Amino acid sequence: MEAEAHSAARHGSHSYRQNGVIQPLLTDLYQITMAYAYWKAGKIEDKAVFDLFFRKNPFTGEFTIFGGLEECLRFLENFHYSDSDIEYLRETLPTIDSEFFDYLGNLTADDITIHAIDEGSVVFPRVPLIRVEGPLIVAQLLETTLLTLINFASLIATNAVRYRLASGPNIELLEFGLRRAQGPDGGLSASKYAYMGGFDGTSNVLAGKLYKIPVKGTHAHAYISSFSNCNELQSRKLKHNETGEEVDFIQLCCDWKKNVTPILNLIADESSLGELAAFASYAIAFPNGFLALVDTYDTVR
Repeated sequence: MEAEAHSAARHGSHSYRQNGVIQPLLTDLYQITMAYAYWKAGKIEDKAVFDLFFRKNPFTGEFTIFGGLEECLRFLENFHYSDSDIEYLRETLPTIDSEFFDYLGNLTADDITIHAIDEGSVVFPRVPLIRVEGPLIVAQLLETTLLTLINFASLIATNAVRYRLASGPNIELLEFGLRRAQGPDGGLSASKYAYMGGFDGTSNVLAGKLYKIPVKGTHAHAYISSFSNCNELQSRKLKHNETGEEVDFIQLCCDWKKNVTPILNLIADESSLGELAAFASYAIAFPNGFLALVDTYDTVR
């Protein structure tokens, strides 16, 4: 793929607002100090070519899935130091010539050209994923941000594909990692690129809204432990999907419990009545999309 950065982002496959933390100051300090040194040395008109690549496949694997390109293009399209960015940099680097900050405040990525492999492609070590061409100072300022947008995305997408390959095409894979993610930004990125890598959905509601990912979920241990027994359930009836016949679903569950426990070599009283009540009540609430969290109690052990 070859495209002007500022035009390619405008025609992306999805329309959503980019995360507000993805901005020019999401970089390492030395990128800005190098930019000043370039400027001080009179290298404003110099052109450069940077290749972005990785050295080893993750997870000791044989391949990597390239992710993060769309975010990079959106970043380039919106690249501009705000007035508050410039004010902060003046305070942080007080010994730098004032004229440099005026120069920095007028920079855009309009003269940057990006050559890239298609996002989602299988890629390999030391093969450039992105080639950045344009003014040396601007290209230098982009480096850290492009790396952070691509490295984590590619890691998550690669891991997702490995899960998909291991599970096969017929198993539904859902991503439930938000509560353990590296903060809200890591959580959103993980949901997005797990889906790109072959997962079928996410529990992350915001990711579903922003990236059009199907949202799915079960329930928490708290829901299971909030029930004591089936007697506390106020709603007991459920209609058969095909016949429309209304049955006492709770009684049906209790009857089936008696049938199943001998098969598992269990005594009926060993299983949790609260867990049964929780499952039954959730099935009544969502009869066509019931998905149970089964590890609150270890009944067999």
